Order: sequence, then structure tokens, then C-alpha cells
Amino acid sequence: MASASYHISNLLEKMTSSDKDFRFMATNDLMTELQKDSIKLDDDSERKVVRMILKLLEDKNGEVQNLAGGLLVNFHPSILSCLLPQLTSPRLAVRKRTIMALGHLVMSCGNLVFIDLIEHLLTELGRNDNMSTTRTYIQCTAAISRQAGHRIGEYLEKIIPLVVKFCNVDDDELREYCIQAFESFVRRCPKEVYPHVPTVISICLRYLTYDPNYNFDDEDEDDNAMDAEQNDEDYQGSDDEYSDDDDMSWKVRRAAAKCLDAVVSTRHEMLPEFYRSVSPALVCRFKEREENVKADVFHAYLSLLKQTRPAQSWLADPDAMEQGDTPLTMLQSQVPMIVKALHKQLKEKSVKTRQCCFNMLTELVNVLPGALTQHIPVLIPGIIFSLNDKSSSSNLKIDALACLHVIMVTHPAHAFHAHVPALVPPVVACVGDPFYKITSEALLVTQQLVKVGIEPEAVTTACDRLPNELPGTLLIFLERLKNEITRLTTVKALTLIAGSPLKIDLRPVLPDAVPILASFLRKNQRALKLCTLAALDILLRNYSSAVTPVMVDAVLAELPPLISESDMHVSQMALSFLSTLAVTHPSSLGQLSGGNILQQLIALVRSPLLQGGALAAMLDFYQALVATDTPGLGYMDLLRMLTGPVYSQSAALPHKQAYCSIAKCVAALTRACPNEGPAVDVKNSRSTDSIRLLALLSLGEVGHHVDLSSQPELKTVILDAFSSSSEEVKSAASYALGSIAVGNLPEYLPFVLQEISSSKRQYLLLHSLKEIISSASVSGLKPYVESVWSLLLKHCECQEEGTRNVVAECLGKLTLIDPETLLPRLKGYLLSGSSYARSSVVTAVKFTISDQPQPIDPLLKNCIGNPPPSLIRELLDSVLPQLYNETKVRKELIREVEMGPFKHTVDDGLDLRKAAFECMYTLLDSCLDRLDIFTFLNHVEDGLKDHYDIKMLTFLMLARLSSLCPSAVLQRLDRLVEPLRATCTTKVKANSVKQEFEKQDELKRSAMRAVVALLTIPEAEKSPLMSEFQSQISSNQELAAIFDSIQRDSSSANMESMDTS
Repeated sequence: MASASYHISNLLEKMTSSDKDFRFMATNDLMTELQKDSIKLDDDSERKVVRMILKLLEDKNGEVQNLAGGLLVNFHPSILSCLLPQLTSPRLAVRKRTIMALGHLVMSCGNLVFIDLIEHLLTELGRNDNMSTTRTYIQCTAAISRQAGHRIGEYLEKIIPLVVKFCNVDDDELREYCIQAFESFVRRCPKEVYPHVPTVISICLRYLTYDPNYNFDDEDEDDNAMDAEQNDEDYQGSDDEYSDDDDMSWKVRRAAAKCLDAVVSTRHEMLPEFYRSVSPALVCRFKEREENVKADVFHAYLSLLKQTRPAQSWLADPDAMEQGDTPLTMLQSQVPMIVKALHKQLKEKSVKTRQCCFNMLTELVNVLPGALTQHIPVLIPGIIFSLNDKSSSSNLKIDALACLHVIMVTHPAHAFHAHVPALVPPVVACVGDPFYKITSEALLVTQQLVKVGIEPEAVTTACDRLPNELPGTLLIFLERLKNEITRLTTVKALTLIAGSPLKIDLRPVLPDAVPILASFLRKNQRALKLCTLAALDILLRNYSSAVTPVMVDAVLAELPPLISESDMHVSQMALSFLSTLAVTHPSSLGQLSGGNILQQLIALVRSPLLQGGALAAMLDFYQALVATDTPGLGYMDLLRMLTGPVYSQSAALPHKQAYCSIAKCVAALTRACPNEGPAVDVKNSRSTDSIRLLALLSLGEVGHHVDLSSQPELKTVILDAFSSSSEEVKSAASYALGSIAVGNLPEYLPFVLQEISSSKRQYLLLHSLKEIISSASVSGLKPYVESVWSLLLKHCECQEEGTRNVVAECLGKLTLIDPETLLPRLKGYLLSGSSYARSSVVTAVKFTISDQPQPIDPLLKNCIGNPPPSLIRELLDSVLPQLYNETKVRKELIREVEMGPFKHTVDDGLDLRKAAFECMYTLLDSCLDRLDIFTFLNHVEDGLKDHYDIKMLTFLMLARLSSLCPSAVLQRLDRLVEPLRATCTTKVKANSVKQEFEKQDELKRSAMRAVVALLTIPEAEKSPLMSEFQSQISSNQELAAIFDSIQRDSSSANMESMDTS
């Protein structure tokens, strides 16, 4: 025995070698030794062997890993035969540990072992010899489901009827285990359990109210219970009055609440049914006497509210609301019942209960903003009770303040006017609390109280109640501004106070506050920079007389690094501040001439990223700056700075967007100084293409707002530019003609239409027409609709796809001008014999659809079937099969093209499949509750093995589904892992072109993002295939680097979202 132990010790030592071959051989020898009948190990040696095998299961070398795994796999049948008898052990602790061991076994055992285990459990449950062992077998079944739900699903048809039968047995402990088993089935086998969900709900609703030792009928449920001032001490004292050490019914109720939580969390398609049956039942149980059960009831209702949130985008649609019983309308009708059930609980002694109430109310108003408007008087006393109660914990106060803040943000101010006197003292007391989190939440509420104080009577009352009067309160703000933890919230509060109509006098603190705010602009905290710039802007607007040049200089010194393309939002806020400064302190702008700020501005104008709000802020600043008449910053000075690079350099600017931005700035300056005018260098033969491009774009931007018809040569100059050798100059000329026409439609629109009819340059002229239709006013265009419509129809059958697309966009946007007349006409052309015409009409319809409500929406619904979600949802049952059909690869559309000695495969169906998958991705946002997720996943799974473009889309879908439907994805995890692994391990041929390597790298990164998303699902790591894939990733240096990088990006993105919230 000693020699065997010595030999084993030698092998264990070799298994720690850095050489993988040594580890492999040592593991192989150990397998041989352990299979000998003569081998006997002492306890210490056994422990060492087991530890080493477990360590080798995570070995970097796959061969060693598989060998170590094989050591245990061979023993699975004997492990099972050893464990099964222990399920009937007289010691309950042994049974419990046996269940845990079986739970781990089913995660990795072979199919035959798993079948033996399930058949044994079914036989014993069917026999039901002893109630004690029946309870154990039910617990074991639930444990197996939790650990290996994807395997037990096919046996549910046999298991569930047995569990339902045992629910009717008069044994509370057995009932608890049965309902826990249902919860496990619902979470881990969502597809297989679906036919049984109504039965599960029915059982849970029955036992949710199962409390044989207590009678609620004597409770006072009359309308007086809604009295906000009522303090129901009798109810508060009833928590433990009927409790009994032998009473196990509370465990049954808790299991029922948790099971309902599981059902509403996983069956989003049943939301309307939940609001009909489950919601009222849960609300009625808010009065539950056992605190732990009550917490689970609240949690179940929170899950119901959270399930309602993803569907909110389509539910809030007015058309959807008209349909009657949608989850949101049903929730709205139940709000009075919810408030009635909650208002007593808000004054409960239990801190946990009150926290649950605040979480409930917060989620409710997030789902249904404004829902509590009529109930504010009932709820405010309960919130104040927790703020003033000395027994309240810090977390309770934080939750109460957070709840109050969300309610105030989502409800009209007038609902709170009567309550300001009662709210101000406890909230201000919380502002002075030593715990920073309470202070932070209280300051957010203070912001909202300032907004509420707009009404005169509320203003008077609030101001009368402010303790220590204004100077003392402002000093608190100043102190909080110096505190690193509370400074962000304080800046937000100061912004609101500075912008309030109360005209609170902040002058005493400005000399100290502005330098502190200026210092914040150099901090490495984006949210702080943004809020500080907003605060400085409003202070400059409303307290300009108190802001001294010294304060302004302190801020200007910090601005140059903020004006950069690296963060456009910060740049936009900085530009807004400078625009305000130009109005309030024009003398301070003198130092900009030749300074860093102006250099940064010019650099930003040339950035290809400048657009949207940042570009609008830039234009506002240039107009404000030129209006100050500052020496060195006049019209011509600024014009030279903007256009100088184009005129002085022979090389063009790197991005066309830079020309567009400069042109918009030139137009902004010209509009601000109408007596000045830029020299137009379009005609000059010596002008470079860059100069012509800038000149044409500038003409277009100016002509959009100013009538240029007084320039007689303008039409000729632009038409000549159509013949330029530069495509960019041609495009700019097209834009310029359309934009100039907007400034004087009667002069230019007939000219454009005539040129389209007679000229050969229809494509460019149609682009000009598109600009006119997109930008001109409806009233200005109406007289020309018929002539434009007939002209467009002549070109909708053009053989050039580019021209047809422009025509289609023009037709769609023109239809919006007079939808009642033009939409039926458009529909009529769907019957055209020309496929080009039909294609143009379908494309045109796309341009009539907008995210914002329009007069055409009801006509589209009746006429063509446009997709407001409320309409498409009703058609999904018939549309989805057609959509899914288009995701399949069609062999008849694949052809071979000979290119010299090579053959190239062309898939003509790829674009159609890509469009189908894009449509599927969109459905996840608007119609998730109407999808059969498992059918949906079937097609996603196929897409994971398709072309590069399709794979990229399905990786995105997989990441999205991981957060929307984690339980369904978890059940399919093993089938989804394989194509992901195949993508990550595919190697490009050594002689491939550079693009192939880049595409494969991008595919790997996208696949790895999907893997990271899948791993956020609880229990995903328990999947053997996923676990094996993780080991493969960690053992491959390239994949491990990508994986770690994506995880870091994901965590930093989460931190950023928290930072800016």
C-alpha cells in the first residue's frame, strides 16, 4: 500500500509539470493505476487525487483536459447507483446532500445515465410508497431541472401530472416542494412547460391565499381606508398576532409567489392574461402578514411591471391604446386598487415592507408616467413618514427620496403644490444628512421642488418654510460643491435654482462658486463637465451683472481642451456657453482673437464628425460673435479664417463634411451680416475643384434662407458646374440648385422641372428636386404638386436603379403633402405591369413612414399596411411564416460565374435574406411579446452559419436576446455555442487577400461579443459545451485577448451609462 501511495505521489508531482506531455502521460498512468483492483488509497491520498483531477479539468491543453474528464465519466453509472439508495436514507441531511450531488452529476453525465435517473424518479413518484420519500423525489426532480433544464424538458409530460396530483395532498411541505418544482420547470424548460402554464398559474393563485390560521375578512376595507391621515395602529400590530411555530402555510404561499414571479418573468406573450388574473391576486396579497412572503409578493409584481416596460414603445402608440385591453390600459385601470393596497403598507413598522412599497411605486411610474396624479395626497404622508421616522434605515430613506424624485419627475407640478410645505422640511433635513447618498438623493428632490415652486402660492409657502433662510441654505450648497462625492448632484441642483422663476439671489456665493465650477472643467469626469457647462451657461444668462471679467477669464482658460471632436456633446455645451458670453459679456471675446479657443473652433469646423446639435451650436456662436463687432473678429476676418485653408492649399480638405460645415458657417455669417456677401468663385476658370465645391455649397446654404434671384447668372453658373469632371462638384451644384430654389420657388422650381424634361442630366436635377421637396414649405409646394407628380411618374420606370431610388424618395415625400389624393394614386401603380414601377412605389411608401405621428398614418393603415407596431402586431401570425421563409438559403438563386480560370459563386438571394434578418432584429424591439421565441431562435441559429453579413446580424440578435429572453436562450445554449465556436476557430487560408483576414477578425470580435452577452445569463456557465468553449478561449492567446478586451469595453460602457444617468 505504501509503494502504491508513493507511486501515486510521483504521478501527482508530474501532473504539475510545465510540460504538457508529462502532464498527459502522468494522467494516463493514473487512470491505469486507479483501475487496478489492488489499489487502495488512504484519505489524504484520495483528497490529493481528487483535487488534482479537478485542477486538470481546467488545464490549458485540451488533450490533458479531456483525459482528466474521462477519469470521472467512466464512474458516472457507479456514482448514480451509489447515490440513488441514499434518497431513502432515514437521515434528511443525507438525502439533501444526495440531491445536491445528483444535481451536479446531471450536468455532465451521459444520456443513458440521465435516462436511468429520470426513469427511477418517475417510477418512485408513481409508486408513492411513503410521503417522506415522495417529498425527497419531488425535491430531486426540481434540483435536476435547475441544473439541467435543457435535458429534463422532454420528460415534463410525464412529470407534471404527478406533481399536480401531489399538490392536492394535504401536506404543506409537499405542496411547497411541488410549487418549487413548477418554478424550476417554468424557468428552465420554458418551451416544454408552455401547455401547462395555465395549470401552474391556477395552482399558484389558489395557494397564494392559502392561510388556514388567519381570516382577513374582519379587516376594515371600507372607503375610509383611503384617508391619507389615517394611522392604522391595529393593522401594524397584527404581523405576528396569529403566527404559530407549527404553521407551515407561509412557506406554501412564499413558493406560490416565487413561482408566479417566474411565470411573469418568462412568459412575456401572456401579459394581457397576467393583468386579468395574476395582477389583482398579487395586489390583494400586499396585506400578507408574513414579512418574507410579502417581500416575494412585491417582487413578483415588480417583475410584472418590468415585463410591461419593453413593450411600452408600442403600447404607448395611440392606435394601440384605442384597441382597449392592452397591458398598459389594464394597468392604468388597476392603479386605484394598487394605491389602496399600498397606502397602509407605507406606514408599516417593517422597514423591508416600506422599501418594497417604494420600489413598487418607482417602477409603476416608470412604466406608466403620470399614473399617480390623482393619488398624490394619499401617498405623500407615507413618504414623509419614512423621511421623519427615526427608526428608518439609511437605505429606506434613500429609496423614499428616490421614489419621491421619480414621482415628481413623471407627474405635473400642480399635483404637488399643496404638499410643498410638508415636503420641504424633511427634504432639507436630508440635504444636511451626514451620509452622502442621502444628501445626493435629497438634492435631486430639491431640484424638483424648485420646479414645483413656479406657482405663486406654492412659492410663498416654500420660501417661508426654508430653514435658516437663504444665506444659510446657499452655504450648504457651497460646502456640498467642494465635496467630491456630492459635487455632481449639487451642480445639477444649482442649475435648476439658477434657472428658476423664483429669481433666487445667488450673487453672494458666485465669487466662490464660479472658480470651483471652472476647476471642474478639467476633471476627468464627463458627466461633471457637461453639468458644469450647463450651470455656467444659466448663471451667465440670469446673473450676468454679478459675473465679473475675472470669473469669465477663469472659465475661458479651461475651454480649449473641451472644444474637440473627441466629445461632440461637451463641445456643443462649450459652444453654447461661448454664444451666451457673446451676448452678456461681448468685451470678454477680444482675447479670442489669435487665442487657443479660436484655433480649436476652426479645427472642429473641419472635422467630419461635426453635425447635429454641435454644428447648430457652432453656427449660433459665429452669428453671436460677428454681431459683437469685436476688432479682429469681424465678418471678413472670420470668413478668411474659415475659408483660408481651401484657398491657400492646393490639396483638398480630407473630408467632404468639412466643406459642408464651412459652407454652413459662411451662410450663418452672411445671414447675420446681410450687407456683406462672400465672393463666389464658381465661374473663375483658375479656381480649383475645392474652391468651386465650397463656393457652390455656400451658395446653397445662403440661398436656402435668402432670395438670390437677383443674381442673373446664377442658373447658368450652376448648370455649367453639372459638366465638371469632379463628381463632388456636380453633387454640390445639384444641392445648391435645390437649396437656392427653396428661397424662391416661383422663380426656380419651374426652371428645374423644365430642365429635367429637356436635359440629359436628370439624375443631378432629380437630386435638386428632392432637396426642394424635402426642404420647402407645404404651402409653397402645393401649387406645383400635379406638375411634379406627373414628371416623377415618367421617370419611375427608368432602367438606372440610382435614378429610380431618387424618384421614389421624391414620390414618397411629395405624397406627404396631400396624402388623401396622392396615396390612392400611388397604390394604383402597384398593379403596373412594369417591375421597375412597382419597385419604385414600394420604395416610395418607405419614405412616407415616420417615427412621429403624421396625417398620413391612418390612410397608410387602411391603404397599404404600413407598420405602426399596433397594425403589424395583428398581422404577425400571417406575416411571420413568410418572413422566416425569406431567411432560408435558396439554391436556385446561387450561380457560378467564370472569371478567367477561376469560378466565383454568386448568391442572388443574399440581399433578400439580409433584409429579412434586419426585419427580425427590428421585431425584437416592437413586437417581442407576439413572437414564438423558440421558432425565432431556430432561424437565428441558421443565420449563425450563413454568409458574413448574416452572421454579423445574428450575433447582434443573440446579444439582444440574451437580455430580453435569457431563459429561452439558455435552453438553446448548446445549439448556439457550436456555430459561435466554429466562427471563432475558423482560420483564413494563408494566401488569402488582406480583406479576408480583416473580415474574419471582425467576425471573431462580433462572435465574442455574443459570447460575452450569453455569459451574462445566470447559469450559462453550467452548460458543458459553454464551459468547454470558455476553456478553449482561455487556452488560445488570440481569443483570450479579444474576450478580455470585449469584457473591459462592456464594463466601461456600463460605468459610463451610470456616470451620465
